[in-house]
Amino acid sequence: MRRGFLVVIVALAGLVCGCSTAENENVATANTNALTNTNTVAQSTPARGVAPKHDDNEFVRDVSLDGMAEVELGRLATQKAKSPDVKSFAQRMVVDHSKAGAELKQLASNMGIAVPASLNEEQKAEHDRLAKLSGDEFDHEYMSVMTAGHHKAVNAFQDESENGSVPEIKQWAVKVLPTIKEHQAMATEIAAKLK
Repeated sequence: MRRGFLVVIVALAGLVCGCSTAENENVATANTNALTNTNTVAQSTPARGVAPKHDDNEFVRDVSLDGMAEVELGRLATQKAKSPDVKSFAQRMVVDHSKAGAELKQLASNMGIAVPASLNEEQKAEHDRLAKLSGDEFDHEYMSVMTAGHHKAVNAFQDESENGSVPEIKQWAVKVLPTIKEHQAMATEIAAKLK
């Protein structure tokens, strides 16, 4: 239907400009192919014509997993830390990441996104490694892990808040990002004091 319509339009244009019928059909075919190719490209690429930098579902799964690790390491640090600053920071991690984790779990459930129920092997190994330390050594290693983890988290939340394609997930990332940035600043400051 569309091709026939284009042929008629191009043929009428040819009559006006004096072009031959064969030229009109070639132009009509080229126009039809261009439309078909444009539609195929539009269907296979996201809006704005760029490949997504991330996957919203992957963001939810990763952040959920990392949040659980923050809570578990925070609980460990409230028991093992020597420095009052580290203990206070650890308690804040337990409270803030528990709250954010519950919100994210509910959001994921509403959207049908499965989130991990327990830590992965790497996170369990990190927990076990820290559990064997004590005193200043524990404090230093825990804050090193927290600094690196929050740097990664700020990048992930920033990316989601700018490039997320699922509005509910993007809004949640925008809401939580300032808290994650605050954690990053606190971790960096405490780690610097411990050196």
